[in-house]
Amino acid sequence: MIEHVQHLEDVQSRADKRNVPLDQVGVNDLRYPIRILDRERGTQDTVATFSLSVSLPHHVKGTHMSRFLEVLNEHRGEVTMRTLPHILADLRGRLHAEGARAEVAFPYFLERKAPVSGAIGLIDYECSFVGELRGAAEADFVLGVRVPVTTLCPCSKAISDYGAHNQRGYVEMEVRTRATVDSLPEVIWIEELVEVAERSASAPVYPLLKRPDERYVTMQAHDNPTFVEDVVRNVAVRLSEDERIVWFRVRAENQESIHNHSAFARVEWSRRDDSSPVA
Repeated sequence: MIEHVQHLEDVQSRADKRNVPLDQVGVNDLRYPIRILDRERGTQDTVATFSLSVSLPHHVKGTHMSRFLEVLNEHRGEVTMRTLPHILADLRGRLHAEGARAEVAFPYFLERKAPVSGAIGLIDYECSFVGELRGAAEADFVLGVRVPVTTLCPCSKAISDYGAHNQRGYVEMEVRTRATVDSLPEVIWIEELVEVAERSASAPVYPLLKRPDERYVTMQAHDNPTFVEDVVRNVAVRLSEDERIVWFRVRAENQESIHNHSAFARVEWSRRDDSSPVA
């Protein structure tokens, strides 16, 4: 028999006297099915890992963790730049917080054709949404994409009698776009960022290659040698030329094939009305 409980104390709502406000309090490593926008098919279903948090004032002992799950469940379905501001607003209101933040990491799948044979396979890209809502400001939204690429070392090509060492690299891009008339971020497609990364390296990476494809990709990389610095600069120039983008951070890493270390380069940029596109 379950005992009827008249009152359960809300310990989290007790006063705290240490006078330390917290920037973020919440839940993470929460896996949940979501639907995102797909340029070719309209939408794509995937599984995301969430980190949801709110700020906590100095005088409150703790937040109510169950309410994060309640809000997410109420917004089950599409999670995009169109819906994330509403999730943040509900988190902030439900938890009586000044600010709310959501980090959403998920795999995004694209169908890719091999360059010669046309053989088709699926390749996944690690993507993320980061949204934040604080004070009276509009919700902030950043799209992140990590793209595998092939790079071939220009130095190795220049000093070798034949051949050159190459390796798999990764290009990580985070972008913030300008707001539209309805105050939502302007859409930039994941596919567009994948294309920018691949054009900026020596060659793309494919899920399925036949012999003629492997020959093509090998020679394509040999004809387009790139240092990791080149990759980052190539991406930066292309992103800065896109008027939709007002801020980006780019990081490239080569998993070196003849060294016992990796090489990386990184750049962060924001658009200013009085500045040239890059420098």
